[in-house]
Amino acid sequence: MIIMSAKGFRPKKALMKRIKITGQGKLLRRQTRLNHFNAKNTGEGTQQKRRESFIAKSDEKAVKQLLP
Repeated sequence: MIIMSAKGFRPKKALMKRIKITGQGKLLRRQTRLNHFNAKNTGEGTQQKRRESFIAKSDEKAVKQLLP
């Protein structure tokens, strides 16, 4: 038995906080592996991780369905 919400589709709030949509409709995400264990990384590698990166095209359709 499937129970539908009275309000209909509800977007995933956690995903909304983690993804930015550009003017052209591309999706940006934060780089992973930046929280700890970074002492062994080079300075250049750390700087590259500070930049946001695009979500893969293969995942874009699934992510857009979860956003409003």
